[in-house]
Amino acid sequence: MFPLRLRLGLQPGTRVCAVSRRGAYKLASLQKASLLPPKKLQGLLYPFSELERYLDRSVDRMQFQLFHPSLENMVKAEKLFCPSPSHKIDYYTSAERMDHVPALKQPEVCFIGRSNVGKSSLIKALFSLTPEVEVRVSKTPGHTKKMNFFRVGKAFTIVDMPGYGHKAPRDFVDMVEPYLDMRKNLVRTFLLVDGSIGLQTADLIALEMCEEIRRPYVMVVTKIDKCRQGTLLTNLLNLQEVVKTQTTSCFPQPLLVSSLQFLGIYLLRCFIAHVTGNIQLSDTSH
Repeated sequence: MFPLRLRLGLQPGTRVCAVSRRGAYKLASLQKASLLPPKKLQGLLYPFSELERYLDRSVDRMQFQLFHPSLENMVKAEKLFCPSPSHKIDYYTSAERMDHVPALKQPEVCFIGRSNVGKSSLIKALFSLTPEVEVRVSKTPGHTKKMNFFRVGKAFTIVDMPGYGHKAPRDFVDMVEPYLDMRKNLVRTFLLVDGSIGLQTADLIALEMCEEIRRPYVMVVTKIDKCRQGTLLTNLLNLQEVVKTQTTSCFPQPLLVSSLQFLGIYLLRCFIAHVTGNIQLSDTSH
């Protein structure tokens, strides 16, 4: 265990959450990931590092590295995703309208995106240290028809929203827009975009909705393992230009993730822990 602590850069006495539950992701915890070769670990923690070398020198890299927490910060965040008798993580309830939304006081984050963008798969990856939490994932677009609430102890709540676009619920706008506008404890919205195909018309409409509501949101680029790096970079730079020129409430840095290969999941966990006020980061960027 001592060599592991050295590789993680942790002080003696710092607890690392281990994965022993059947069915958990192979790389669900940093303890498992730390056994990877350094270069592969770097790409797992900071996915943009794998793309950076392909960028022209004239491209400003800082816009992709504004949130760059240390490995130790990620370990602190990971603890919030580890259940214990005093820190239960579970599915709480579902709602179809604002008058059905539960009255919860803890900070809340929600995930929205086009049908089949990978919302439920991403949330399942975030909860991979608690595999008993049921996050329904389907290959059929439009599977999520309600707002699904997952409690992470008393720390925060994660909400899986219905997908927009193909096979979206008929009352999608009536369901989602009032929630984004009126939910007082909502601290961040994560707007998901498929990295393999880039921004679609439906995504731009969702982005416009977030801008009109004027509450902080973040772009999350999913499925970064599903396409060639050139295609991903093109889509990423196009998205970044839209964020730079057409938004005022969007965090400048898109977060890159792959639920299948676990790329960027630790970084996203850390971002959620940070914006919900559950950890104080020593340094968030280069």
